[in-house]
Amino acid sequence: MGQRRSADKRQYGFWRNKRRHPHRPLKTWPDYFDSVVGVYPHCSVPNLSFQVPPELFPFEHRFIELNGNYIHYIDEGTGETLLLLHGNPSWCFLYRKIVAGLKPSFRCVALDFPGYGMSDAPAGYGYTPQEHAAMLEQFVDRLNLQRLTIMMQDWGGPIGLGFAERRPELVHRLIIGNTFAWPLDGERRIQIFSWIMSGPIGRMLTSTFNFVPRVFFARGFAQRPSSAVLAMYFAPWQNRERRVAAVIAPRQLIASSRYLRTVEEKLPKLADRPVLIIWGMKDFAFRDTERKRLERAFPKHKTVMFANASHFLQEDAGEQIAEEIKVFLSETAQG
Repeated sequence: MGQRRSADKRQYGFWRNKRRHPHRPLKTWPDYFDSVVGVYPHCSVPNLSFQVPPELFPFEHRFIELNGNYIHYIDEGTGETLLLLHGNPSWCFLYRKIVAGLKPSFRCVALDFPGYGMSDAPAGYGYTPQEHAAMLEQFVDRLNLQRLTIMMQDWGGPIGLGFAERRPELVHRLIIGNTFAWPLDGERRIQIFSWIMSGPIGRMLTSTFNFVPRVFFARGFAQRPSSAVLAMYFAPWQNRERRVAAVIAPRQLIASSRYLRTVEEKLPKLADRPVLIIWGMKDFAFRDTERKRLERAFPKHKTVMFANASHFLQEDAGEQIAEEIKVFLSETAQG
């Protein structure tokens, strides 16, 4: 019984992916190299396109090459493994508060999906949830991650659940934030949102004015972050050539209906897992209807709702979420 308490490979005309790695190298790379102490298997040189102040993100930058995708991730702490999955248009920076709170007792792994944050995608990558889920499976296998607790939010939900359904033997628990796990093509408001964000107008405005990230970061926080923090959310999108991923994701709300239907059909594979549902109650995208549907899908759930958190609840309530995760992991430690 659940518990609850409050607390297509289509390329768009504006972007032609002519370069394999669209990040621009830092002009000051020799000076910056010493401050980046990550591990870079299969990468001769990490290619960071923007600097991250260590006081905001005090973690080692790591890179790994997976079939042409150069994936940026962090791997902090020791103990049981938490795999942290972001959505659109964020990156693993979103999890910094949670990682800071959990790494003394747990291993926290957070990656950037191809085209997001500091991760690069090869030419021809379509930025679809199917491709992200396949890459995620390769990532988990390469790092030999076992007995996972997976946290997911936004597109991280259907991506992470798609992976978990393919490899349920690796998944011990789930932590589900504001997200979904089923087709949305029957919802009028989603159809309109998808068309505006990823149609001709949305593509043009995003190429010219960074429209999609601006909309999400204007509406997705319950409390406006500092200018320094906001700059880190916008940093990956300053290069116009990289904005295609941000536009394709809203299109996939409708275009990926077949994949999403498969995710929904296979949810029973995970129905016996302990699940912590954490929910920002001020979210403009995913509301009570989605939360209740997830609660029905996972009988062994515990729900914690955050009245002063929105879509990016990891930013709004990261410290509180970390504390709730500690309690949840302790309560479900056996088995």
